[in-house]
Amino acid sequence: MNRRTTSALLALVAVPALLTGCETSSEDKGEGGAGPGAEAGSALAAVDTLTVKGRAPRTGYDRDRFGSAWADTDSNRCPTRDDILKRDLKDVRYQGGGCRVVSGKLAPDPYTGREVTFRRGRSQVDIDHLVALSDAWQKGAFRWEPSKRIAFANDPLNLLAVDAGTNRGKSDGDTATWLPPNKSYRCAYVAGQVAVKKKYGVWVTAAERDAMRNVLAKCPAEKLPSGGSPTKAPPRFRAP
Repeated sequence: MNRRTTSALLALVAVPALLTGCETSSEDKGEGGAGPGAEAGSALAAVDTLTVKGRAPRTGYDRDRFGSAWADTDSNRCPTRDDILKRDLKDVRYQGGGCRVVSGKLAPDPYTGREVTFRRGRSQVDIDHLVALSDAWQKGAFRWEPSKRIAFANDPLNLLAVDAGTNRGKSDGDTATWLPPNKSYRCAYVAGQVAVKKKYGVWVTAAERDAMRNVLAKCPAEKLPSGGSPTKAPPRFRAP
């Protein structure tokens, strides 16, 4: 075998070794990511699909930008608020049919773990947006078409009946700044926020992403919720 042939053979042997050295293992990708403990279809795995960006200014935010409160976007002739009360309360009583909820119980309230009574007109129950409208505004919703903002504000996936006082303490906090006092509900709460942000393309800050990972790492099998309404409201609804 001559010198030229020998050199060619050595080069062919070296190529696979070079290619192998260039491969990136799954452990090297997404440093600080969810890691191997994240199951397919889990909320933890979904965290790493969210866009990470800084918070935009609150400039221009107004509740009216998300349409009139509790619009009947699913066209069932009941306001969205009553739909959620009907879904989340026990011992529900109605006025004049099966739509207007006048009383019931949160048993338990997911945010505190306590039983909370709902009575229309003097209620201790709020309907919370898991992802607050102001938070969404600062993380992408300022760019949306009005029909998407209206859908977001009335999507059952983003709504939960909760203790009023606790909800008002939350304000427009995200996972990095507020979690429910009821620790046993935190996995489900954060999974819900991840699901809403993924569905609507709302971004997260780096601190928020890390906080989501920290909570969900304790419950890696927590499933990502799904469902809710379409991401565009019917054309009859308007918002500025």
